[in-house]
Amino acid sequence: MNKLTVTVLVGLLFTVLPFGVSGDDTLAGQLIPIAQTQDFQSFLPKGTRLLHDPVAIEKFLEALDGSPPNWVVLHGEDGMRHDEMLFALNRERDRLRAGRPALAEQITFLWDGVLSSYDPDKAGFFVAVGPEVISTKWGLVRFKPESLYTELVAVPPPDLTESLRARVARGENVKVVVAMTGRLIPEEAIIYDFAHEDPGQGMIMPMARVERIDYLMTP
Repeated sequence: MNKLTVTVLVGLLFTVLPFGVSGDDTLAGQLIPIAQTQDFQSFLPKGTRLLHDPVAIEKFLEALDGSPPNWVVLHGEDGMRHDEMLFALNRERDRLRAGRPALAEQITFLWDGVLSSYDPDKAGFFVAVGPEVISTKWGLVRFKPESLYTELVAVPPPDLTESLRARVARGENVKVVVAMTGRLIPEEAIIYDFAHEDPGQGMIMPMARVERIDYLMTP
């Protein structure tokens, strides 16, 4: 996929369990081959707002919160982050965005995925996933799901199964795009913080309740 993102975690590790789990153990879905990244939208739920391009994310954040925070003031001239100011900012913005239409919109964000081992019982591949960190005018944006299944499984079309199994068996890094669709958590839709690796860099984390996951693969 076209890399519009920057990684702030050195040596980003993929994991099947990035943030906690849901009550069920496994979520299986179809692995859909697509010709190019521009085709993503046509394979997503109708009416969902795809948030991967920085401009699209900035427009969405404007609809929710108006304008970005003053990161310089929050960080402080002394170079020490002011946690009490961050806490107050988050609580105030939670209050002000209540009832705004964008809060109820269905959204889709994309993570990187890699096919792992094949499970014949599920007729699919386990998928290891890692978050995308996207550079915007507001700061670095990282979507954060409220919870995920313990195991994600991508079921390929039958005519692709054997070739994919061979590629994985050879140790090839078979990448997929994991499209997560859902809605923001109303009471805590966005968390403003600073990046751990760069204390002066603003980090914005939209908190989403994931309702559906699609697995997409480009050539």
